[in-house]
Amino acid sequence: MQDSYDIIIIGGGIMGASTACFLSQNPDFDGTVLVVERDPSYEFASTSHTNSCMRQQFSTGLNVRISQFAADYVKNLANYLNDSRVPKLDIQNFGYMYLADSEEMVTTLRSNHAVQQAAGAATKLLSRSEIAAAYPFYALDDILLGSINTVDEGFFDGQAVFDWQRRISREAGVDYIAAEVTALTKNKAANRIQSVTLSTGQTLSCGQLVNATGPRAARTAAMAGISLPVEPRKRFTWVFRAEHPLEQPLPLTVDPCGVHVREVGGGTYMAGAHTEEDPAVAFDDFALDHGFWQDHVWPMIATRIPQFEAIKVISEWAGHYAYNTLDQNAITGPHPEISNFLFLNGFSGHGLQQSPAMGRGTAEWLTYGSYRSLDLSAFHYERVTRNAPIREQAVI
Repeated sequence: MQDSYDIIIIGGGIMGASTACFLSQNPDFDGTVLVVERDPSYEFASTSHTNSCMRQQFSTGLNVRISQFAADYVKNLANYLNDSRVPKLDIQNFGYMYLADSEEMVTTLRSNHAVQQAAGAATKLLSRSEIAAAYPFYALDDILLGSINTVDEGFFDGQAVFDWQRRISREAGVDYIAAEVTALTKNKAANRIQSVTLSTGQTLSCGQLVNATGPRAARTAAMAGISLPVEPRKRFTWVFRAEHPLEQPLPLTVDPCGVHVREVGGGTYMAGAHTEEDPAVAFDDFALDHGFWQDHVWPMIATRIPQFEAIKVISEWAGHYAYNTLDQNAITGPHPEISNFLFLNGFSGHGLQQSPAMGRGTAEWLTYGSYRSLDLSAFHYERVTRNAPIREQAVI
């Protein structure tokens, strides 16, 4: 540990780890980096509760391109990390299947499809008969249109990416400390963060600061007098075994009711949902709602896929989205007035798949003061102060 760091990253989950890793691998960066993580076990971190999915089907073109880089990064991780020890990873391309049961939803799928095609995604629109021919296990009487992409869209080993990013950055000299940030101190002009105070009692000077604290992002920003529209929203996940497994892989099916379900393998499947009322919750609220599964989620799954009438839950958990209440898109880049305070927040459930592009972009900004690869400036904090949302319609 040092008394001063060029860059301090608050939050050691996937966003903080990705940024630290890209910094450590950039030959143009020769500064010191500290990652501060309040819970190094990551037991309750959003990174640990993720469903590790990857998709191209967004309504914002920039989000499509962000995921395209993520897919390339995952498939070529050893090359990006320049380390032959890194195992070969891939994406299980069962795809996402969005189903529309109203003309309004049909219009949304068609609009999103145009955005995705313009960005080079391989999304296809399917009629009811085309869905039935390709996936005969669905009940489709109410469905008008479907949207699917089976290229770089499905499941990947997010934990392996996370583990290797931390390992590589540590070996390259990035420091990690188990502590909680309790205060941020600005300089006299109030235009820079001067130091960080930790729960250990240490006070560390910093050149630049990155807020990568997931659902706690607003609390971290408030220490600098900044208002941030990010709050923790609870999301439920169940893994179940089917008595009669499907004869083909199940795309991650997004039902019009909001429930989603996908293939895991070996006759097991994963479902996710949130309650109709979706309030902000306490940071430590991970309580399950067993009635929600029994009374709502399972009946909806069995209605859409009758073969899932007989299933058994084998695992379940609740996690938190870092939910951006403005527009459900990322908030990135520097604060317009506190110039060395950078945001990496509000991913609204897309964080794991967006972390490669976001870590790379943030590392570029920290090193060069600009983006050198994918321009993320549309997601900068200024749109929050202007109340100018860039709404992402494809939020699950």
